[in-house]
Amino acid sequence: MQNARLRDDPAMLDASGLRIALVQARFNVHITDRLLESCTRQLRELGAEPAQVLSVPGALEVPQALELLARRGDVDALVALGCVIRGATYHFELVCDTSAAGVQQVALGHGIPVANGILTVEDEAQAQERIDKGAECARVAVEMARLARGLRAGQAS
Repeated sequence: MQNARLRDDPAMLDASGLRIALVQARFNVHITDRLLESCTRQLRELGAEPAQVLSVPGALEVPQALELLARRGDVDALVALGCVIRGATYHFELVCDTSAAGVQQVALGHGIPVANGILTVEDEAQAQERIDKGAECARVAVEMARLARGLRAGQAS
């Protein structure tokens, strides 16, 4: 089965030679710094240093930074990191929906993998429980970059 083969292939998580850039929102920086640390640590364990790390004010600015990086055309994948904690207003839904749509738009518009690590949580305790999302995003970015390279080279279907 093709999907099982890709999932079980350790080469799909070999980050060596890949250029992966990260964008970190500073809002809730005590959380996003830990997401960044988790992501960076996992990338190193997989064989790569982040090609670039950009810091932006908040989750709404993340898609624009991703777009600017994608336009350059010199990265294999991108990672979006942020944390939106529900407040008492509708603003939470607006930020979550808009940032997620923007991240997806960059991925689809440029044909570049973008791992979305923008946490959308009810409270800080939930955010703390999901710090490993940074490491998960590193793995997703590497796997999807390998998949994209393979498809471009005609090696995966």
